[in-house]
Amino acid sequence: MSAITTITDLHADVTRQGFAFLTGAVMREWLLASGKEALDDWQAFAASWDDMPLDEYMADGGRYRRRRYATYSATAGTPDVRLEPHQPHYQSLDYNPLNGGIARDFEPILDAITEGNTLNAVLRLCHAVFSDMQPQAKWHIECHQFRIEAQSGLQGKPTPEGVHRDGVDYVLVMMVRRVNISSGTTTMHALDRHLLGSFTLEQPLDSAIVNDRRCLHGVTPVEQIDPEQPAYRDVLVVTFRNTAA
Repeated sequence: MSAITTITDLHADVTRQGFAFLTGAVMREWLLASGKEALDDWQAFAASWDDMPLDEYMADGGRYRRRRYATYSATAGTPDVRLEPHQPHYQSLDYNPLNGGIARDFEPILDAITEGNTLNAVLRLCHAVFSDMQPQAKWHIECHQFRIEAQSGLQGKPTPEGVHRDGVDYVLVMMVRRVNISSGTTTMHALDRHLLGSFTLEQPLDSAIVNDRRCLHGVTPVEQIDPEQPAYRDVLVVTFRNTAA
């Protein structure tokens, strides 16, 4: 994979191969370009993963995933990203054969986070980047906070449904924290499932951007390193789906 330092590089990688990997350093630079205050609540933002409720919808019976959820909307060509009233999350079984086919009503992302500078800076950046790619779009946007936990002898599965698409246009996966875990490698696949590439989100703000119509993605299970210490992987996932298409 080529090193991305500019938005032009990002567009080139997504156009060429359907996905891109951004280092945390580059992501930080781009977020701060919108204002020095863009990440001033990062500590509170990251800490908000610490009190997330368990995902009670896991059809495999797993109790390794915690999450919160929020829905937004935006229109290409305008700067605003609007928080929408809380609503259930739905995926068809075509895209999520494990947990799809039902409306899943997750707890909302906390007001302090939806109103905070970090999340809003991320949303504005995604809106700008994805709207450049689809300048006539009307976006349905979903934000997911995920914590995947591992215990002694029990793996945590970031993508328990396996290699998959999300059924949207674009996906951002942004690392928040990795604590006492190994593995968690992201794999990117063509629609015929052959491997296109892999990388591991290791540092805060390391990010993957995916054209979900062209690529499938998965993440290998995470394992606890020190059995005496908590072990978890915290990520923010943001999806953009063009409802005007």
